[in-house]
Amino acid sequence: MKSFTIALATAKETIRQPAFFVMAVFAGALLIGTIFVPYFTFGEDIKMYKDTGLTTISFACMLLSLLTASSTVAEEIEGRTAITLLSKPINRRQFIIGKFLGIELGVLVLYLLLGALFAGGLWYKYGYDLRESAGGLAESSKRLAQVMQILPGLALGFFEVTVLTSISIAISTRLPMLVNLVVCIMIFFLGHLSPVLVDVTSQSEVNELVSFMARLFAWVLPSLEFFNAGPSISTGAVIPWFGYVLPALGYCMLYSGAALSLAFLLFEDRDLA
Repeated sequence: MKSFTIALATAKETIRQPAFFVMAVFAGALLIGTIFVPYFTFGEDIKMYKDTGLTTISFACMLLSLLTASSTVAEEIEGRTAITLLSKPINRRQFIIGKFLGIELGVLVLYLLLGALFAGGLWYKYGYDLRESAGGLAESSKRLAQVMQILPGLALGFFEVTVLTSISIAISTRLPMLVNLVVCIMIFFLGHLSPVLVDVTSQSEVNELVSFMARLFAWVLPSLEFFNAGPSISTGAVIPWFGYVLPALGYCMLYSGAALSLAFLLFEDRDLA
């Protein structure tokens, strides 16, 4: 109950901050504007719109979560606000859990807004492209099928944001906002590149240290490429909910739980005075 109270206050803070509106307006403008952008793909513009739309939503929500996580915890610790809150009957674990859930709720609001806008844009673009190329009208069932295809991709993107949020909260218990952002962005890129690095180093003769570092990154860092469904969805593939999305949810919960456990350990003996 105490964690839920902190979560509600953090969610309101996340939604009210300027970064929320900046991300919503910027990402929303991209989702609307790219409907009419010609991709010169010979009638396959809808595929490019799916990929760019999923990437836009995930990246905007990731930036919001990292900015909020690195500020709401680190700044409260450095500004001595956390010690006032923890002087009440609230322990440090409830504080961390409440902050995590609150950021997730705030980011979820943005994700639902952009997801609904993206679904509406995809519905419109499918008919728009059909009229431009063949002069025909799109059936509602085919439009609905296009919208339903992107839903697993949206879910996977939110899982990725959740993992990065938990990591950012763990880092913010010890490091300031700027360092937290830099580290999390590095983790984001390395988390996507580590499987490729492992494949490249295993198939070619490279320095043993480089090969070891590639395997270390793949083992320690989250495998974020696991959540990247944009390329598959853009080719028309249907991602199964039970065969892929559900295991991805399990992976997200396990890694986020491990990151929050690390946050508990780092915050347990942090001097707040």
